[in-house]
Amino acid sequence: MSEHSSVKADEAAGTAPFHLDLWFYFTLQNWVLDFGRPIAMLVFPLEWFPLNKPSVGDYFHMAYNIITPFLLLQLIERCPRTLPRSLIYVSIITFIMGASIHLVGDSVNHRLIFSGYQNHLSVRENPIIKNLKPETLIDSFELLYYYDEYLGHSMWYIPFFLILFMYFSSCFTPTKAESSMPGAALLLVVPSGLYYWYLVTEGQIFILFIFTSFAMLALVLHQKRKRLFLDSNGLFLFYSFALTLLLVALWVAWLWNDPVLRKKYPGVIYVPEPWAFYTLHVSSQH
Repeated sequence: MSEHSSVKADEAAGTAPFHLDLWFYFTLQNWVLDFGRPIAMLVFPLEWFPLNKPSVGDYFHMAYNIITPFLLLQLIERCPRTLPRSLIYVSIITFIMGASIHLVGDSVNHRLIFSGYQNHLSVRENPIIKNLKPETLIDSFELLYYYDEYLGHSMWYIPFFLILFMYFSSCFTPTKAESSMPGAALLLVVPSGLYYWYLVTEGQIFILFIFTSFAMLALVLHQKRKRLFLDSNGLFLFYSFALTLLLVALWVAWLWNDPVLRKKYPGVIYVPEPWAFYTLHVSSQH
């Protein structure tokens, strides 16, 4: 009863305390289950996970597909104001479906690396793919790549950032004194922002990320006119995204003149993937 009353009090005040437990679990599972997934596949002996069976990374991905929606729902439940439930549920369902599509495509892609597949090359330019017979098999691998890198990523990341933005839209308080972060939040900003850098670059979602970031900034400026300020949770998200934007800019500047990566990412938006960099400049040297 007391917990219920405290939640009501937070809603009445229009703000919420910093969710250290949720943000910590969220950041930890992102690093372990998402970033650590391909690393675990390289570390664990291949004999333990044969190429015709799911890898350890696939089990990491399965755990991510279950834990992340749960944490997002927990975050929404602690929201200072009520968000549109139907939109939240549809977003969560789409997120799970997109992440599951990605699980299959990414699993096959990373298994191909053990056979000589090179991430810094396109599907048709890969030595182990371009000579396949019949040539229609190449179309099948391009379809798999499309499910992995385009459809899977879109259905995964669009609802993910939509949920974060909807939550962010509720993180405002009329009290200027409440617009600050505790020390624990400041410590979490660095690993959180660094993870989003990996998500944006490896997921090739810079346009989605920059759109979300500018929408957040526009909302902050709009609410400021109403004398509303970001609370600790909103500041945490805002600073994490700001750090991510800085890291992406530094990453692009560092690899700006790389001729091989430039060929793979020929569009106006040039944001190389970390694993493409790894296969080109790290693993090829060993």
